[in-house]
Amino acid sequence: MTMHSGTGFRRLAGVGLALVVWAGASLSARADEKIRILCPTWSGYAPVFVAQDLGYFKALGIDVEIKFEDERANVMAAMDRKDIEVDMRTVGEYQGKPRDAKTPGIIIGTIDESLGGDGVIAPGDITSVEQLKGKTVASEPNIPGRLLLQMALKKKGLTLSDLDVKQIATADTVAVFADPSISAVVSYQPNLSQALDKIKQRNPHVLLSSAQYPGIIVDVIIARQDDLKANPEKYKKFLIGIFKAIDYFKTNKADFIKLSAPHFNLTPEEFGASIEGSLEYTGYKQTSGYFGKAGAPGSLYKVFDEVMQLNLENGAADHNLKSAEQIDNGVVSSITEADLK
Repeated sequence: MTMHSGTGFRRLAGVGLALVVWAGASLSARADEKIRILCPTWSGYAPVFVAQDLGYFKALGIDVEIKFEDERANVMAAMDRKDIEVDMRTVGEYQGKPRDAKTPGIIIGTIDESLGGDGVIAPGDITSVEQLKGKTVASEPNIPGRLLLQMALKKKGLTLSDLDVKQIATADTVAVFADPSISAVVSYQPNLSQALDKIKQRNPHVLLSSAQYPGIIVDVIIARQDDLKANPEKYKKFLIGIFKAIDYFKTNKADFIKLSAPHFNLTPEEFGASIEGSLEYTGYKQTSGYFGKAGAPGSLYKVFDEVMQLNLENGAADHNLKSAEQIDNGVVSSITEADLK
């Protein structure tokens, strides 16, 4: 992925004004119409903007506001204060500290899956994860690529504790990878591609990516339980709007990209490059497979439990959350093909 000003695409500087701006503006809309969203700066969330721009949400009778906020603690606090109704992030990030079973928010949908956008970059002389044993690896805490690295190490009988993990900000990937004492950097796009392009002297390559682990790095839609219970139809309409926008991407890709780009301060060419080979938007059929129906949980439940154990092992989480209690498939299963016409 490519973007302006060298800022990270999944994680930008915190947008602290978001909550202040909404403090008064949200009072005029009825609770059964309004959905306020805070989420990280990640191109996987573009369908929400496109659904807004194409008037899908308005036609469905809901009022959606979305702002970027990359500091997870700020988003969790906003959810707790009932300043927002929805958050979006990966399953692994959702599970991370300090979430416990009573933390507001439950997973009701998916929006995209990382298929190459997250991973680990290494110099040419490092060709396997086993070679990282005892070496310095740089990573931001609780990002998707770190989870992928843990999974790959586990297959070889190793853990993150077998490495010397140095904490960094992902936006500094290029500068960090230029240091020859660093044997690998855990990162995400566009930082991965930028390091490949700019640090040629290390013969860099992608050692590990989310393309090798389909179905694991999934971005989910998280709703506040009290509002979901009070206004279930609103969330059905919200998911319908997103699914319609993803269908629009499949049939009008160039226009989808053109509509999305300004929301991320990118040119259409830059936004197009940011999603090509990095992610897949998860439409109605794919999301239905992830969620299943009442009494028949879909594949996301197994993914949630697998990722949960990894997060507990690496210290990213400290509460063993149960998929059956953290995922609600009622909204997705209430939607039919006819709703998307």
